[in-house]
Amino acid sequence: MDQFPAAWPHGELEEVFPDVFFVTGTMKTELMNAPWHFSRNMTVVRDGDALTLINSVRLDDAGLSKLDSLGRVTNVVRLGALHGHDDAFYKSRYCATYWAPPGAPEKHGAVADKALVPSGETPIAGSTVFSFSTAKLPECVLHIDRAGGIVVACDALQNWVTPDDFFSDESRQNMTGMGFFQQGNFGPVWMMVNEPGSEDFTRLLQLKFRHALCGHGQPLRDIAHEAYSDRYRQVFQARGA
Repeated sequence: MDQFPAAWPHGELEEVFPDVFFVTGTMKTELMNAPWHFSRNMTVVRDGDALTLINSVRLDDAGLSKLDSLGRVTNVVRLGALHGHDDAFYKSRYCATYWAPPGAPEKHGAVADKALVPSGETPIAGSTVFSFSTAKLPECVLHIDRAGGIVVACDALQNWVTPDDFFSDESRQNMTGMGFFQQGNFGPVWMMVNEPGSEDFTRLLQLKFRHALCGHGQPLRDIAHEAYSDRYRQVFQARGA
């Protein structure tokens, strides 16, 4: 496993809904010709003893032991083009089926086994795939029919209410100025890079959901649909889109 990126600091894997788990870890990258150091999240969904990892974050040995205690990793799901840093590690370690949207660039040699597309096969029972059709880069949201409706998102939907312990001071300062830290946000860099049309968010908000588990930020419980509806009005209706 030494050929894959090492585990970076992360928190505890916690059950946030029945058979749905969530962990926050670290991401280090370069964006817009500058170093960034911030947090990212992995969601784990259990069906019987089968586990599906979404927005994967490599765990340390203790974290992997906890993961193994939950069940058997059978699927690794990539939702967005800008993620995938640790997918190859999990695909190799568990011989898992790897799902990704068509057109997502390969990272560390991980080749998708199955395409993540609307109306297609999904890795989780009772789930459907939503795809942003106007975004420049591939991006999906997975809707899971549990707990009143859960959407698992990547970069398009975020919920960084405040910066957490996995930020560098520089990234915390820069991202505060860029408007990252607000409830029920659309990812600022994702919006700039992808320039999505309002019609994608109109379609997304036709889904019935109460909760959101995003690639960045804290779990958004109970009020997710209302929060993203408010953000839609702020971003698109205010400028007449």
